[in-house]
Amino acid sequence: MLLNTEVVMFPMRPFFPAIRRVLFAGVAVLVVALAATALSQAQTAPPQQQPPPQPDQATPDSGGPGADPGAIALPKKKDAPEDTPPPAPAAPKLKNPEGMPNFSLRVEVPEVTVDVGVLLEKTGQFVPNLKPDNFRVYEDGVQQKVAGFKRVEAPITALMLCEFAANSYYFIHDMRNAAFSFAQQLRPQDYVALMTFDLRTQIVIDFTQDKSQLIQSIDALRIPGFSDTNVFDALYEGLDRLNRIQGRKYLILIASGRDTFSRLTLDKILAKVKNTPDVTIFTVSTGGMIRAMNEGRPGMRSSMRDLDYLQADNEMSTFAKMTGGMSFFPRFTGEMPEIFQKINENIRAKYQLVYHPTNAKQDGTYRKLRVELVDDEGKPLRMQDEKQKPLKYDVIARDGYRARQEVE
Repeated sequence: MLLNTEVVMFPMRPFFPAIRRVLFAGVAVLVVALAATALSQAQTAPPQQQPPPQPDQATPDSGGPGADPGAIALPKKKDAPEDTPPPAPAAPKLKNPEGMPNFSLRVEVPEVTVDVGVLLEKTGQFVPNLKPDNFRVYEDGVQQKVAGFKRVEAPITALMLCEFAANSYYFIHDMRNAAFSFAQQLRPQDYVALMTFDLRTQIVIDFTQDKSQLIQSIDALRIPGFSDTNVFDALYEGLDRLNRIQGRKYLILIASGRDTFSRLTLDKILAKVKNTPDVTIFTVSTGGMIRAMNEGRPGMRSSMRDLDYLQADNEMSTFAKMTGGMSFFPRFTGEMPEIFQKINENIRAKYQLVYHPTNAKQDGTYRKLRVELVDDEGKPLRMQDEKQKPLKYDVIARDGYRARQEVE
């Protein structure tokens, strides 16, 4: 029996075209991904520096060398300029004659400086506008030629030497008022020290520019110790301290002037005053009122006391006169401001004269000085006020100096 078998054939779709489309799509996706990756790297990477442009090596149209000249040869710098002057010729060598040793010649010309104050006698005012020709200086009676002249006004260096003894309240009262009056007229640049004395000296405050500290130290002087007043010893020690300071110095002695128990004599203290250079002494006496009340009383004791005070006044005047200063003997407290105004005028305003003495010997002798004022015709200078009335004046200068002692 034969089987009738029918085979049914389905039509087949083409296979290869489908594969081709898939491959093309994958390649396209890969190309897009690579392009995106390259773009992101280009945005994040730092920009690379371009090399500098090379100079144009072309030859200019006008001819000549190109832009790069190559190595340049610089001339060597000379050590010294061409205009250096020739060296000086060697100094000729001098030979002493045979048998004569070498020696040197040295000449010292002495020079003397004199501070001169010119004050009106009535008011104590300084007289300005004087010329060098108005001054005549005499040394031991011989006129000297003034070589230098100027007016000076500078801060001061002063020592206040005050008597602070248990003798009488009136003396202490006058001393305190005088010291306060002097301190009130000080300027910020001034240097002042305070010393007191009775039986011995005491440094209350050393040199200072503090005005308030000085006033406080004066105010603290209330209860004294001893009743003795050794003014000679105190003055010697004060001059010794000032002698260690360079420049012009001033000593303000405020005391009764009586010396009771000093080891030094009057002759020795006068010699010390003479031998201390550049120090001017101003003296102000204390106890004037109580002295005036007790003067002339009967009795030997009162007479001896009066003589002691007269001698003290004479000694105080001598100390001031020898150094070109001034001495005052007030009776009342109200006189103190005017007194120290005169002292202030005399200290701060002076004429300074310089001369070379005709006696050039350095023998250590004491030379007397005298200063006079003359007019243009060489006659004594006369002064008048606005009413044509004559004015009296004082010429204040040191009465002498000690020449240097030549050292062998």
